[in-house]
Amino acid sequence: MRWQGNRESDNVEDARDTGGGGGGFRLGGGSLSLGSVAIAVIAGWIFGINPLTILGLMSGDGTPQTQQAPAHKPPADDEMARFVSVVLADTEDVWRAKFKQAGGTYREPKLRLFRGSTPTSCGQGQAAMGPFYCPSDEKVYIDLRFYEVMKTRLGAPGDFAQAYVIAHEVGHHVQKLMGITDKIEAARGRMSQAQGNAVSVRLELQADCFAGIWAHDAQAARQVLEQGDVEEALNAATQIGDDTLQKRSQGTIVPESFTHGTSAQRVTWFKRGLQSGSVNQCDTFQSREL
Repeated sequence: MRWQGNRESDNVEDARDTGGGGGGFRLGGGSLSLGSVAIAVIAGWIFGINPLTILGLMSGDGTPQTQQAPAHKPPADDEMARFVSVVLADTEDVWRAKFKQAGGTYREPKLRLFRGSTPTSCGQGQAAMGPFYCPSDEKVYIDLRFYEVMKTRLGAPGDFAQAYVIAHEVGHHVQKLMGITDKIEAARGRMSQAQGNAVSVRLELQADCFAGIWAHDAQAARQVLEQGDVEEALNAATQIGDDTLQKRSQGTIVPESFTHGTSAQRVTWFKRGLQSGSVNQCDTFQSREL
């Protein structure tokens, strides 16, 4: 991916040196061990439950934590942080233009770098959960060590695969701004667990499609793609499909527990956004076939 020398975002918060990252895990008044965190993450993969929800139940207190330590800009010589800043800036350029074209204004999200654990308005975040977006505070959270996990444990190496992860989380921010997130959360209260999972799949696949739109427009405007980049992103989408993760973690597949979509579905919707560059082509909620 051609990213060196491109604009860096001013919306990156570096909180990697402000605590967290210890062996314990706190949520509200309770304390969780790393073993409990591992259980939460595995349960989230297998049973289709948000790890933040599981951790709230396990600690006995799901009160969101909003008190965050002050953050600063990443060091200028931190190449991985610079890469993340460039990718975030690229998403800002793409979605600002998309919203302007539609007669709206794009509100840029923050991206917070952390290490280990971090308080968020959605609950206590943990590195083991992987990157995530919190709609309550409109921030993307990532422990950059996740990229090593992608490479060594998930079989998804490459800088464009790493960029795809950020673009997917920003896709959730776009859903928030479009009012989709609030509608889905309100509807979930009237749904069964299986129905809620099915809606979650459509939400996640749309975020994949939005990530594809970013890649389409970034390539058209700045020619960021190098040979093999698209294959990196498609491989990453494959490796984090629900069926692939479940087979890897438990040896069996439970379709009714899917919350993100199969590998094939994630590839399909990313490619749809990549090939079309059109938000209208990303309406997973009206599509009969995923």
